[in-house]
Amino acid sequence: MKAKTPNRAYHHGNLREAVLLAAGQALESGGAGSVSLREISRELNVSHTAPRRHFPTKQALLDALAIHGYARLGVTLSRAIGDRDADFDIRLAKATRALVRFAVKHPVLLGHMFAAKHHPAAPPELLEASDLAFSSGLKLIAEGQETGNVVAGDPELLALVPFATVQGLIVVSSQGYFKGVSLEQLVEDATYRIIVGLRPRS
Repeated sequence: MKAKTPNRAYHHGNLREAVLLAAGQALESGGAGSVSLREISRELNVSHTAPRRHFPTKQALLDALAIHGYARLGVTLSRAIGDRDADFDIRLAKATRALVRFAVKHPVLLGHMFAAKHHPAAPPELLEASDLAFSSGLKLIAEGQETGNVVAGDPELLALVPFATVQGLIVVSSQGYFKGVSLEQLVEDATYRIIVGLRPRS
């Protein structure tokens, strides 16, 4: 008599988190094309339909990975910026360094996050997660205006300058256009010039 093959369990203690973790590892190792709900189901030893209760499609899973990534980045930036009583210049420099460290540690994830944000079909939750991730930077600029360290103007536009600059340097550096110059040095120089540019004019 042929032995029956045991069915894979449908339920998993923390299935959503486990799927996100497995998908994140697949993303980092092989890009978005290597993320497969079926392969993740096999890896977690659950029914191939189980993950779809949380992520109906692969795109939903990829969007969730980007949202989760922005949440992690938000915590990273918030911790770097720290106490508002600290020196503004130091706080901004720490924030840009933190963004670089995140980029160096998670290059594929960060690229996926930016690409997902600009996808025409990006869900509102993803756009909100992106805004929230950089909200501490916006708050830093507003606090800098209150203490007289930053020129008057729209805080959102002023905050866009340092973080968009750093993001741009990260992208260009990853493509090898600054051979011989480290990303860290480029960002240090750019941050200094941005700080000088943000200072109120006498």
